Amino acid sequence: MRHLITTSVRIPLFYHQLPLTWSRSRSPWIGSGRFRPSASLPGRRGFVTSSPTESDIMAYRKVCDAQGGPLVGEVLHCSGGLDLDWDLDKEELQEPGPSMDRMQMQHVDCQRSGCSDPGPDPDPELMEPIQPSVSVSPHGRFERLQEDPNYISHFTRAPGHKGQRRLHCFLLRYFLAGMGLFVLGLLIGWFTHTPAVKPPVPPSDSSDLLEELLRGITANKIDAIQRSFSSQPDDSEEARARYLYRQWVGLGLTDVRLSNHTVLLSLPGSTPNTITDRSSHQCFLPNGIPCDQRGPNDLPKQRFSYAAYSAVGSLQGEVVDVKYGSVDDLRRAKDSLNLTNQIAVVKLGQAPLLYKLSLLSELGFGGVLLYIDPCDAPPGRHISHQAFRVTLNPGGNPAVGEVSREAGGSLTSLLVQPISAFLAKTLLSSSSAGQGDSCVPLSMPPNAERKKITLTVGNQLSYKKIYNVVGYLKGKRNPDRYVLVGSRHDSDQGGGASAIMNQLIAALTEQTKRGWVPDRTTVFCSWGGSALGNIGSYEWGKDNSVVLRSSAVAYVSLNSPVRGTETLRATASPTLLQLTSDIQRRQLLSCIRGGNCPGPNVSSLQLPGDVNFFANQLAVPTMEFAFEQTKAEEASSFLSEAQFSAELPETLDPLFKFHETIAKMTAEAILRLVNDPVLPFYPLDIALDVQNKLKERSMVSQPLLSSASSLRDHAAFFQSETMRPANDPKERDPSHVRMLNDVLRDLEKSFIIPQTPPGVFRNLLYSFPGKTPQFSILRFSQEAALHCNVTSRVVKHNSAEKEVLCHSTRNQSLSLILRAIRSAERLVCFGLDLFENYQSDGK
Repeated sequence: MRHLITTSVRIPLFYHQLPLTWSRSRSPWIGSGRFRPSASLPGRRGFVTSSPTESDIMAYRKVCDAQGGPLVGEVLHCSGGLDLDWDLDKEELQEPGPSMDRMQMQHVDCQRSGCSDPGPDPDPELMEPIQPSVSVSPHGRFERLQEDPNYISHFTRAPGHKGQRRLHCFLLRYFLAGMGLFVLGLLIGWFTHTPAVKPPVPPSDSSDLLEELLRGITANKIDAIQRSFSSQPDDSEEARARYLYRQWVGLGLTDVRLSNHTVLLSLPGSTPNTITDRSSHQCFLPNGIPCDQRGPNDLPKQRFSYAAYSAVGSLQGEVVDVKYGSVDDLRRAKDSLNLTNQIAVVKLGQAPLLYKLSLLSELGFGGVLLYIDPCDAPPGRHISHQAFRVTLNPGGNPAVGEVSREAGGSLTSLLVQPISAFLAKTLLSSSSAGQGDSCVPLSMPPNAERKKITLTVGNQLSYKKIYNVVGYLKGKRNPDRYVLVGSRHDSDQGGGASAIMNQLIAALTEQTKRGWVPDRTTVFCSWGGSALGNIGSYEWGKDNSVVLRSSAVAYVSLNSPVRGTETLRATASPTLLQLTSDIQRRQLLSCIRGGNCPGPNVSSLQLPGDVNFFANQLAVPTMEFAFEQTKAEEASSFLSEAQFSAELPETLDPLFKFHETIAKMTAEAILRLVNDPVLPFYPLDIALDVQNKLKERSMVSQPLLSSASSLRDHAAFFQSETMRPANDPKERDPSHVRMLNDVLRDLEKSFIIPQTPPGVFRNLLYSFPGKTPQFSILRFSQEAALHCNVTSRVVKHNSAEKEVLCHSTRNQSLSLILRAIRSAERLVCFGLDLFENYQSDGK
């Protein structure tokens, strides 16, 4: 009995949606081996009696290869909607012929070709049952086939395969979901853990930040830094600059620059300068030692026994005692002597050296011997037998200035030579001696015979490179606003300053590593060529003057921080007087002397050193803290112009406690200047300082006094109504605060005048020491009036014309002061109007 066995396989295809049935049968009513596809709509089945051809087999192969799905059991899944049915009789299955073998091989090829995905389970609704007239259910047919012992199934499927496949799908889904959750957990853990490893943000309270900063500055650390400087084998300026560059990079400054300038330097000659007494034919070195007693140890001292940029040559003349070189002293000398080509003996102090030399040159002197009176010397400093070095360079590279080529590249026509007080006493035939309260100043006796001497100066000029090191600690909110901190690295002068500078950099960068970000940029500067006229700072400042005029906020000086151990002195421009006084008062509470400390000593005196360019040319507010060992302030104010062989910092301050105090005060100033939202400048202090310098009403006009009073009123209103609200965190609008700071920064620029006497600051806010505060330009205008009566080089005028000329000089000075006061007042009023309009617009 023949059985009709039909196997239906649904193969979806891409190109058609109609079901397609393949029929394979062996039946009396169907032709033998007829095999042909037929298309039918869902729910219908058609029979085809044609035999399978080669194209039919190829069509089947293409469908399988295109879908990548194996022929498993009864169902082959493709992606279309075509159904392919086979009708096979049992006899054909029991006696497989070539057609069946070919079909089996096609199935094996499909499996080997990688068609591992069986596709989705067939939809039961689409697998409609075959009509009973032609077939029975697949399940019944396969049960009967399996009962036949000769049947070998090539399409068998293990029981429960469909359930296992679904189970594997579920397991795969759970596995992928678990992997996704695991990766997500890793990401969450990473981002959650990252903030924990960031450096902790410092407390927002500025007082806590200040305490942390000061705690990082210790005497032991400064001592260790200084020892590292002293251990360097090469003590040249270039070696020091390169060492500082490496140190600053290692301390954490991300932008450090090493620059050099080729400049004209005045250096000692191959033979020492000498002073020879013509009457005794005895030759002296500048320190007073006879030339024939010179030893090998005297040669290194020669570099501290000359005046840089002096005229060179030999000059014979009489010695003239002009004391401090004031106008009164010169008038007395002029009345009794012929001063032409004579040699003046002048004390340092009371006035700038360059100003004195300008007067002496106009009077016709040919040479100058400089010395420090023992009565003016700091207590405990025995300098009677020491010569020193001075520079006649007002600042910058002399090669690009007005150098007198006729005088061998000097800056003056005078032969200038510093000498010791011991040699000055010998030349003046003075009997004065001693120090302290019983000291009698050196002077030539009235009836003493004037000695005739020969002065020989043999300085040499040479072009050499000087080096500057500049490092930046960038700000965040206002990176284009610079707070400059300057020191020097001269091999013979700046050791202690460099150690303090490195300690400050280390302390500030340590706070940045802990999360602190300054508001403004700090620019650390170590200058070269300072001893011969602040050459490095002038050259760098001129190169960057355009930027500095609009961006420099303040200059904090470390020119020579520990010059002694007697007096803590603070010097600042009027804008920073209040800040400087507050810092000094706070530091003195923990005074290193254990309670016996002097009160705050703050002034606006003219500062020596590298601060000159920034205060004098750019009108940048400046400040400096320093320990000194001076006595009478008025007489010793310009003694710092003399450069002695510097004592080692460890000798002057063995415990480095004085260095620590200066470092902490400077650090607090830097922190306030870079961190305060509103700059700690006080315009009212400027107005009060101006009024204080106009107290001497004898030569002050009423319009000048009225302008000074008006400036005070507007400055007080500006400080109370504009600056105080801006310090409130609720009213700190960034644009408002920035405009306010720009007005405060530019206020001192109003007091720059175009020209002043030599050695006098162009910034009117700096003055000379004296019992009565006074504008320096007024003081020198008075001296100019006296000078008109004593100079021998005034153009020939009658006495009336001279009086008019000198009177016009004083009036010109008063006019410059009035113009500066009114300019400052207009700037303050502009600020008031600007902020008033700003507030009304904001409302």
